[in-house]
Order: sequence, then C-alpha cells, then structure tokens
Amino acid sequence: MNAPLLEVENLTKHFTLNGDFVSRIAGKTQTLKAVDDISFKVYEGETLGLVGESGCGKSTTGRLITRLIEPTSGDVRIRGEDLLAFDNNQMQTARRNMQLVFQDPYSSLNPRKTIMQILGRPLEVHGLAPDWHGKRERVLELLNLVGLGSEHIDRYPHEFSGGQRQRIAIARALAVNPDLVIGDEPVSALDVSVQAQILNLFRELQEKFKLTYLFIAHDLSVVRHISDRVAVMYVGKIVETGPVEEIFSRPQHPYTKALMDAVPEADPNKPPPKLTLKGEIATPINPPSGCRLCKRCPIATPNCETDPPPLKEMAPNHFVACHNI
Repeated sequence: MNAPLLEVENLTKHFTLNGDFVSRIAGKTQTLKAVDDISFKVYEGETLGLVGESGCGKSTTGRLITRLIEPTSGDVRIRGEDLLAFDNNQMQTARRNMQLVFQDPYSSLNPRKTIMQILGRPLEVHGLAPDWHGKRERVLELLNLVGLGSEHIDRYPHEFSGGQRQRIAIARALAVNPDLVIGDEPVSALDVSVQAQILNLFRELQEKFKLTYLFIAHDLSVVRHISDRVAVMYVGKIVETGPVEEIFSRPQHPYTKALMDAVPEADPNKPPPKLTLKGEIATPINPPSGCRLCKRCPIATPNCETDPPPLKEMAPNHFVACHNI
C-alpha cells in the first residue's frame, strides 16, 4: 500500500446551540457533536468512500479537512504537514493540493460568470495564469479533459445540463493540479444514467493524473463502484472501515449490516430484508458517551451506552468499533 496522503486523527467538530428563547434567557446551551473524534487515512492513488445516511457528518468532515470550517480539535495532515497549524497564506498554498467538488452543480457555479471566468479564477488566485492567452489555453484544455469543447467556453452555467455543470465543477477542481480531490456527494443530484458517466469520468481522471479521492456519498452502489476502501459513518462516528469488497460481502458492524440489507434487490423472488434496527436514529445533540447505535442495536449490552466501543481488526485493514463482535 502507498504512503498516506491524507491523515485525519481524532477530528472533532462541536456546534453550540442556544436553543429557544427560554433556554437563552436561562443561559442553557446544547452541544451538537457533528463530527466526534474520527480518524482515518487516505493513501496515495486510492479512493476512500465515506458513506452514511444524511446528517451523519460526512459533508462536515470534508469541510473540516479543507478548513472551510474550523475543527474543535484534532489533526489533519497532508503529506505529513499539519494543516491546522497553517496561517491564511500557507492555507491558500495548501489548497492547491486539495480541491472540493460539491453536491449541487446548480448552486456551486456562479451564474453571473462565464465558464472562462469560472475556470480561469483558480488559475489567477494561485498564480498559474501568466497572461490572458495562457489562461484561455489552459481553460480549453480543462474543458477537453471533462468532455466539453471550445464552443462552451463563453457560455453561462444556466445554458448547461446538470451533468455538464458537474463536469465544469470537476474541471475547476483540476485547474490547479491537486493531489487530493474531495467529492461531496458529487453525483447525488444527477440522473442515474448521468451518474454513471460522471463516475467513469472520475475514474479516467484518477488513472490519468494519479489522483487520490475522498468520495463522500450515501448511495452504496456508487460507493462500491468507485471506492477501494470504505469508511462507514453513523451520527458523527466512524463505525467500520475496510476494503470495499470486504465491507460489502462480510459487513461486521450491526449498522453496516443494516445499510447493506436496505439496498433494494431486483430479484422479485428474494424475500425482503428483516428490519434489524428499530427505533429512531440517534441525535448528535448530547448523544450517549458510549456507542451511538446502542438504543437500536440488536446485540447491545448495558455497557454499550456508557463505554466507548473498542476498535477491533476483523481482517487485514478491516476495523470495527463495537463491544460485542
């Protein structure tokens, strides 16, 4: 396995909530633990899929890594450099090595700018455009990389379909030659047929430029198609990580098993999955100190609610956070 490009250790983000009017008058606050002490590594040239249901903290994790929001505590290192120790100038330089592709292609592109302006702006910010002609040549090269042509360069975002807009967003991410690309559910807003095209584009670009991906998604079929390893997240915690086929064929954590069982099958003769998790999803506001799944877990014991679950290695590079496995 290659050396780790991205290392995340004990990353935490807590938001303080003031609550309603009566709570504010009384000085009472609540803490929303959006991301709570998570650790993982992404190795050079691989794709790590970060999967979980809506609200589990996946997108917050991506924004913490790029410091679009500041973490409460923890460490984020790119090639061994501590990003959280950087000042604004150092961080701007570091962002050349990591870029985000956002979920919604309709809101992530400035509607008042042409594609030339949108793709040319990163080149200007990072000093990669020596002159106007050099910038235009690079923008045309980027458009060609993502399957668009010179006829698109002076158009505005509203003149494109959703899939084309996401291709432009990918081109913008590639403009500064990053090592790490974080995809924050980059295909979830697209039709299924277009999703396949964009996923294939991600793969082609990874092979061509030796890119490393952190691919955030809630669609398990997408994660299985594009990922080398998978990290499963539940209410701010990572509960299981491992090679993609190991996770999908032999899931160990009860939450991971429930996710896999929830995937619809095309076989009408196959019986519907048994509902293994019952009750409401745990809230990240003042959650239990132990396992977040304890109230819904079919194998929970009394200590699950109070004691943090230990991390166990079930197979090579396959780790599970659970008391009872």
